[in-house]
Amino acid sequence: MIRLAASDLDGTLLDSSGNLPDGIFPLIEELYKHGIYFCAASGRQLVSLEKMFAPVRDKIIFIAENGAICAYRGEIFFCKLLSAEKTRLALGEICKIRGGDVYPLLCTPDCAYYEDDVQPFVSYVEASYLNTAHRRFSDVLKKTGVCKIALFDGKGPENNTMKILPEKLEGMRVIQSGATWLDISAEGVNKGVALGFVQKKFGFLRSECAAFGDHMNDYEMLLACEHAYVTENAFEGLKSLIGKTIPSNDEGGVLHALKNILSCAFSKKKK
Repeated sequence: MIRLAASDLDGTLLDSSGNLPDGIFPLIEELYKHGIYFCAASGRQLVSLEKMFAPVRDKIIFIAENGAICAYRGEIFFCKLLSAEKTRLALGEICKIRGGDVYPLLCTPDCAYYEDDVQPFVSYVEASYLNTAHRRFSDVLKKTGVCKIALFDGKGPENNTMKILPEKLEGMRVIQSGATWLDISAEGVNKGVALGFVQKKFGFLRSECAAFGDHMNDYEMLLACEHAYVTENAFEGLKSLIGKTIPSNDEGGVLHALKNILSCAFSKKKK
């Protein structure tokens, strides 16, 4: 029986307009009643996720910042930060290629900070992050730790920054997280490692876990679960690695899969 269902948000659970599917909150409530936890696993910040799922906030598990933070019922039980030294190194390398639609965002556990007050970059930031501020990065690093650098690349990371940064940032995780976003985290930080902490904390076996994703930043999370699926709209490279698909995000693929999980659990209990 599946006891944990983890899903990426953008491109997976959310539709192309960034909306949650109708009926997701009552479905999460029903899953919880049957002993099945839902986990929202995203590159978004924790406070944004908690607001998005406010009606069921205390009944789900959060993996935020692409695996740098895990939380449940308001308690952060895992947080992995980039060192200040590595953060400065990464920013230095980014500065060499900045301009031409390449802009970094410093993500801390509480707020996301940007230096470049330009559009459409700021609009994209404010659409995905609830707590944001315009600050000098040098001032931010004096006061707080960074869990992720989110890099907006208007040219598409696969055409630009992904060709440059992975080689330059040895000892850090550099991964494309969307059509125009690249994430830089501490080495070993990913959704799969975070899910491992969740599995250990709650006592879930790999065979009891399902996961849904659409891009390469979901890969390790999918591997951590015996029941792994990608949406039909997923990145082709991920689709070829995972193999099993569900309908696209705009067709409510994850919602239907969760209903099937609930139906199976209900049937087993009736027997």
